[in-house]
Amino acid sequence: MKTRSLAASLMVVGAFAGASVVGAAETLVKPVQPAKNINKGMAELGKKLFFEPRLSKSGFLSCNSCHNLSRGGTDNIPTSIGHNWQQGPINAPTVLNSSLNVAQFRDGRAADLKEQAGGPIANPGEMAFTHDLAVNVLESIPAYRAEFRKVFGKDKIDIDQVTTAIAEFEKTLVTPNSRFDKWLKGDKKALNADELAGWNLFKNSGCVACHYGEALGGTSFQKLGIVEPYKSLSPADVTKGRGAVTGKDADRFNFKVPTLRNVDMTYPYFHDGAVWTLKEAVDVMGRLQLGRKYSDQENAQVVAFLKTLTGDQPKFALPILPPSTDQTPRPTPFAK
Repeated sequence: MKTRSLAASLMVVGAFAGASVVGAAETLVKPVQPAKNINKGMAELGKKLFFEPRLSKSGFLSCNSCHNLSRGGTDNIPTSIGHNWQQGPINAPTVLNSSLNVAQFRDGRAADLKEQAGGPIANPGEMAFTHDLAVNVLESIPAYRAEFRKVFGKDKIDIDQVTTAIAEFEKTLVTPNSRFDKWLKGDKKALNADELAGWNLFKNSGCVACHYGEALGGTSFQKLGIVEPYKSLSPADVTKGRGAVTGKDADRFNFKVPTLRNVDMTYPYFHDGAVWTLKEAVDVMGRLQLGRKYSDQENAQVVAFLKTLTGDQPKFALPILPPSTDQTPRPTPFAK
């Protein structure tokens, strides 16, 4: 993968050879752009489906349960809660700016947002439904049938339409206009002295080798624990990371580099949700990935920079979901 090779090369140059990556950083790090070319009708339908708990067996869980748009697009707990209070195996990544990712899920097993959207619905540890049952629920509700027909021009609903609509809504969930973006665009007063010092540390230490692009991450897969091993709290199958997808032992403990956009809101951190503060996250990443121990002042400056990455949060009217009918399958929230 080209992006992975680029990141690896920059890391060697910037972190281990001691050379500056300033020039590369200024080219690779870009402001988040507002969403473009959105099908508004499809996105509006997708918004309803994103908040629709009747796509779960319990009738209680929705996409927003784990990717709460009031909380940075995640759930702010170490691992998510699934059907029957099941403990999820991995920390939920934010859905904000997820359209900028090279792939979806931390191990990249879904190629795009559309493929990702179908996964949790049918996962017995998450929404615990089936695609057929989810479609049956939607088809039992006249308002949904009419809206799907208007958007897709078909009389019959299918799961492909469901996931396409959810993905279209998720494409709108970008967060432009952070203070760092304003600085990148030329407003040199947007960052104070400590925040600017944190940015300089971030790029000159080699962090930008993996955290680049509009999202400052999400563009490559990297091993967690290059200089020192990471002691994970996750089950063994999760620690395989990208290796669970590729089947290659060399990809074990490789994960998609998380976006740093809105990172102040998306705690706890890492795939196992073991780290709750940015201070600790910066310390861990410095030691494990770069072989560098930041001083308290340096750490505080990097954290100050990271807090400038919070952009405009999505703003929209909460969708009003159409009521069930006599024909709508009933939820079974306590079924095993």
